[in-house]
Amino acid sequence: MRLFLLASTALLASCATVPAPANNQTGPDATAAVQAGQSEALAVLFERYDAAQLAMSPISKAYRGVIDEDYGEWDELTDAAEARAQALNLATLGSMRSQFEREELSAEDRLSFDLFEAMVARSTAAYEFRENDFLFDQMNGLQSFVPSFLINIHRVRDRATAEAYVERLRTADTFLDQAIEESAERAAADVMPPRWVYAYVISDAKNVISGAPFEEGRDSPIFADLKEKVNALEIPDEDKTRLIAEGRSAIIGDLAPAYRRLIAEMERQQAVAPTDDGIWRLARGDEYYAERLANYTTTDLTADQIHALGLREVDRIHGQMRTIMEQVGFEGTLQEFFTHLREGDQYYYDTREAYLADVDRVLTAMEAELPRYFNTLPKADLRVKPVEEFREKSAGKAFYQSPTPDGSRPGTYYVNLYNLRDMSKTELEALAYHEGVPGHHLQRAVQTELGDVPPFRRFGGVTAYTEGWGLYSEELGKDMGFYTDPYSDFGRLGMELWRAARLVVDTGIHHKRWTREQAIEWLQTNTPNPEGDVRKAIERYIVYPGQATAYMIGKLKIMELRENAREALGESFDIRDFHDVVLLSGPVPLDILENRVDAWIASGGGRVESSEN
Repeated sequence: MRLFLLASTALLASCATVPAPANNQTGPDATAAVQAGQSEALAVLFERYDAAQLAMSPISKAYRGVIDEDYGEWDELTDAAEARAQALNLATLGSMRSQFEREELSAEDRLSFDLFEAMVARSTAAYEFRENDFLFDQMNGLQSFVPSFLINIHRVRDRATAEAYVERLRTADTFLDQAIEESAERAAADVMPPRWVYAYVISDAKNVISGAPFEEGRDSPIFADLKEKVNALEIPDEDKTRLIAEGRSAIIGDLAPAYRRLIAEMERQQAVAPTDDGIWRLARGDEYYAERLANYTTTDLTADQIHALGLREVDRIHGQMRTIMEQVGFEGTLQEFFTHLREGDQYYYDTREAYLADVDRVLTAMEAELPRYFNTLPKADLRVKPVEEFREKSAGKAFYQSPTPDGSRPGTYYVNLYNLRDMSKTELEALAYHEGVPGHHLQRAVQTELGDVPPFRRFGGVTAYTEGWGLYSEELGKDMGFYTDPYSDFGRLGMELWRAARLVVDTGIHHKRWTREQAIEWLQTNTPNPEGDVRKAIERYIVYPGQATAYMIGKLKIMELRENAREALGESFDIRDFHDVVLLSGPVPLDILENRVDAWIASGGGRVESSEN
């Protein structure tokens, strides 16, 4: 640990000073030469920042596909580690501001300058409330992260990476124990999720240590993964036997006891956990929620403004839904149509295989149409994968994992098929476009594949931008001629309604002090989603405050900017070029996105230069 601290401190210091470019030129080429030198120096600063960040996080390296000497390690989960990360942000920001005059930079470097400032501002605001985060919950809890990371992210390509897998099994106890200790300290300060959350966490933890080698029966997910990855290697059988035996020993002797300690701590907290749901109950809860809203939406909208916006959008979408209801000849109220869709067997799949086959069908059809709407398409493949059994009960209905830059791992659309009655046929098309193409896979793969932008832009994220793009992509599918079935088009509206309703229930829970039951009742009344879907969603918003508001706010801004451009450019407007303006910057806050589109309009539109490799 001491060597790690010295290394990370040295890297932090190396980010503070980047040699300024020398310039002895005069004449008309002097400005271009200065900008070229500054661009190179700024790139060095950001590369050093990225290296320092990665040195602090072996987990982040693995997500990037980087395999080196610390591939068998976990991150440090302590307040000191968070402090070092924040110190790195501030040191790099100070260095950037002291060494570079923003107005003297090229346009692309000014964008990087602005984005880094905005990113550090958000991280600094979040750092103040870092101890309000829940380390164990049903959405992002570390009890599920450990097996998910090993199974989905840790690559085993040779003997060394297999040994690193075993080493991570041996040392996951330290990783978990740090989180358990921190969770207990936060609980002592009354920072705990609501009591009902603990049943999910405990169930997840027990699932991880169920099955062989803990007990009789089929292999546990981690043990099965270890065996599969090791047995696929081209190494001697005796090495395979040794690695699997060592892994088994680590699972039984190191991992399992840590999970038992986790379960014991969660059961202890469960007995004293609060029954109120919103984060208003935390110290400075109102300020914390305001920070969360600003972080996720990148706006200064208040909770009351977001709540009112949600109510307006719900009314608008309800009107469009009534039009489709009349189109299909349903006689009754909108709420009665919702009930019809919830209860009708014809709107649900009987098997997982049937669901996945239809996902493949709609994505294949969409991929064929993408060149008519996009100049820039992803190189990375997209795979669709059911959520693993050990976490499917608590996980969300769908999510996406970006590909690695080197192509060793494709982009992955995870779909949760735990309960097929939560996965309506009517929503399948919109959900596939959101998580796959032209949604998250297209945007995030293109982002990863940008060549000449700093790593913090290639691999970072802005929720309102990314999730706004996902929701925008659902409606873009309508513009592209899809949703030919009116029930599927109703499902698209249902997905949009879902995001509008989130504005209401998220602010209702965390600002207006609604209970979980109030929020569930409101969502059931105003959306067509089945009860299980509604309940899981409300439970997500409770432990993930503010995040769900970003989707609709981001989507509305992208739609607004597109229509502004269409009106201003007239016949010169090309939607493919507009999409490049949005995509080729990587994720940006909404005000910066608006500035970019306005500048593009002012320039007369046209093709945007790509930063692809």
